[in-house]
Amino acid sequence: MDELERLLELQGRGEIKRAGEWLDQNPAQKPVLVALAAKKGVDLGEEAAELPGKKLLRLCMNREDGARVRKNPIARDEAFTCSHCGRDVPLGGKRPRDHCPFCLHSLHVDEVPGDRASGCGGLLLPVTATLEAGVWMIQYRCRACGAQRRNRALEDLHPPDDPALLRRLAASVV
Repeated sequence: MDELERLLELQGRGEIKRAGEWLDQNPAQKPVLVALAAKKGVDLGEEAAELPGKKLLRLCMNREDGARVRKNPIARDEAFTCSHCGRDVPLGGKRPRDHCPFCLHSLHVDEVPGDRASGCGGLLLPVTATLEAGVWMIQYRCRACGAQRRNRALEDLHPPDDPALLRRLAASVV
């Protein structure tokens, strides 16, 4: 496998960035890379060789769309009314609050925490709670679509998540 073929096998963002910089410094390699991508079934057209190296490399790897999808959490702190118990839930303050501290229910509104990209909108039911390294983790199941999520319990906010309810959920684990 030659050097350009190895470029199409890169995985990490840092590797792709460095390879893109190398392509920008060696522009004669760009048309060769475009031709190699075409042989692998990715047709980019003639003008693709004029693109910046990093973008060209992601297109050749057929990863450009995936590079635009956010994968890290977005800190979004909003007051809301719980869809399950109807109580008003204040802002978290220190940490964004994503579930009701009184009944522990939530809504399936995120793909990545805070992105509000889920089309489901179903009620997330707290199924179990486990204590992991001194932190309560709540396991959820969506009533509408069955998706499963885990969230950290928020014991250091006002009001804190109901500790008695967390212990009851932990005791219900079979």
